[in-house]
Amino acid sequence: MAKANINSKKGFTIIEVVLVLAIAGLIFLMVFVALPALQRSQRDTQRRNDMSRVDTSLVQYQTNHSNLTNNLPDVGSNGKSAVWPAPSDNTFGNGGCGGNIACEFVRDYMNTGSSENDGKPNNFADPNGTPYSLVITPNWDGGVKTDGAKNKTSKLDVGETVDGVQTYTIKDDGGNAFDAYTVYIVPGGRCIGSGVASSTKRHFAILYRLEGAGTYCIDDQ
Repeated sequence: MAKANINSKKGFTIIEVVLVLAIAGLIFLMVFVALPALQRSQRDTQRRNDMSRVDTSLVQYQTNHSNLTNNLPDVGSNGKSAVWPAPSDNTFGNGGCGGNIACEFVRDYMNTGSSENDGKPNNFADPNGTPYSLVITPNWDGGVKTDGAKNKTSKLDVGETVDGVQTYTIKDDGGNAFDAYTVYIVPGGRCIGSGVASSTKRHFAILYRLEGAGTYCIDDQ
């Protein structure tokens, strides 16, 4: 009777090796595709949280400025928006904000550093590290000017009409990275979907462009 060869070993076949490599490649591809999307989602979640901070800070601003007509940052009646900062200057400057209400609001309510000293950098920043810019439009006061020299929507674009109500949205930045990190505060506005529409004087809406999910709008209503 022949003795069995106990030292003989069976190796992997080519088909088995190819199958294992195919499965490993599929797993790698799934991770490669899913991970960036997950990271974008996490950054957008942080951006939504940041806009909630702006919302809460505006309510605090109203409490601290009960003497103002609308209790909100007021850029005056000249129809021009307050814009801060300039792309080349991201500090509050040794001379303070120079009366720029957008700068003052970021410095006193949003900056995570010391708001007591001028010259501090703006630490209110997007999750990717780029500091937020800020635009505060004139109060819409129940109506929106859409033409003329004093165009209250000069920083926004006409958006969708929802149930007969005209909304406005963030203008296409045309590839300008600085504009992509701009927070828009619209006193007298309210959110309808991802757009802002006219409301009453003491209310407000906040718009911000997300990385992977269009424009986000939050208001106090």
